[in-house]
Amino acid sequence: MLQARIAILIFFSLLFALRAFTTRNEQEKVEVVQRVRQYTRERGPEEEHEHKNKKRSIIKKLFSLLSMFMPKRILATVELDLIQADIPLKAEEMMGINIAVALMPTLFAMLLLQNYLLAVIFAILGAYSPLLFIRSAKARRLQKFNDQLGDALMVMANSLRAGFSFLQTMDSISKEMTAPISKEFGRTLREMRLGTPTEEALQNMAGRIHSEDLDLIVTAVTIQRQVGGNLAQILDNIAVTISERVRIKAEVKTLTAQGRISGTIIALLPVFLAAFISFMNPSYIILLFTHPIGLALIGGAVISEFIGIMAIKKIVTIEL
Repeated sequence: MLQARIAILIFFSLLFALRAFTTRNEQEKVEVVQRVRQYTRERGPEEEHEHKNKKRSIIKKLFSLLSMFMPKRILATVELDLIQADIPLKAEEMMGINIAVALMPTLFAMLLLQNYLLAVIFAILGAYSPLLFIRSAKARRLQKFNDQLGDALMVMANSLRAGFSFLQTMDSISKEMTAPISKEFGRTLREMRLGTPTEEALQNMAGRIHSEDLDLIVTAVTIQRQVGGNLAQILDNIAVTISERVRIKAEVKTLTAQGRISGTIIALLPVFLAAFISFMNPSYIILLFTHPIGLALIGGAVISEFIGIMAIKKIVTIEL
C-alpha cells in the first residue's frame, strides 16, 4: 500500500513538473498569439464573457492538463473543425466535453443499472454525438456561406468597376453583408493589414472554409495578381458559374426529394413499429430483447438498416 502511494506521488510530481516546464517554454509564444488574436479575431458575446470572468482558471488548468495527453494532430483537427463550425470553444474544451458526455451516461448504466450492454451503447452515442453536432454545424455554416458567395462576388465586381481597390472591396463585404461571409472576409482583411501577403491570407480563408466555390475564387484572384487582367470581369464570370451551380443543385435536390423521404420512412418504420408494439403489448416483444437469438436478430437488423441508409444516400447523392 505504501509503495502504491509513493508511486502515485512520484507520477503526479513528474506530471506537474513536466507541465511547469512546458508552460514556461511556451509562455512567450502564447503571449504573442494572444496579442495577434486581439486583431485577427472578432470577439463574440461568449468570448467577452470569458474575458470578463476570470474565475474559471481551475477549469482552464484542467483542460490544459488534458491537452498534455492528447496528440497535437488530433487537437489541431478538432480546432479546425470548431473554427469551421463557428463554435467559440478551444480544442481542449471540446475534448473535455466529449469525454464527459461519453463517460457520464456510461458510468450511470454500469453503476446504477448494472447493464454493461447499455453502457457500451451509451459510450458510443456519447462519443459520437458531439462530433455529429460539429459536423452538422459545419454543414449549415458552409451552406450559408456558399449561398452568400454569389452576392459577395457581385458586390466585389461592382466595387472594382467603381474604382475601389481589392482591400476596399473586401472591407465593404465585411461591413455590408451578414455572417458568416462578413466575419471571414473581415478576418482575412485584418490579416492583410497586419502584414500577411494577400495570397497567403486568401489561402488561409480557403483552408478555414473548405468551399469549392471559394477555392475557385482564390485561385482566380491569385492568378490575376500574378499575370494581370480584368478582375471585375473574372469575378462576374465566377458569379454566373456559382449561381448556375446553385440552381442546378436546387433542381437535383427537388428531384431526389422523394427518394430521400422514402429512405427516411423505411429506416424509421422498424423503430416506430417496435416502440408501438412495446407500448401496446410488451409481453409480445420482450422475448426479442432478452433471448440471445433475439439480440442477434436486432444486431443484424441494425447492420441492415445502416447498409440500406448508405445505399439510398449513395443513390440520391449526385456530385456536381
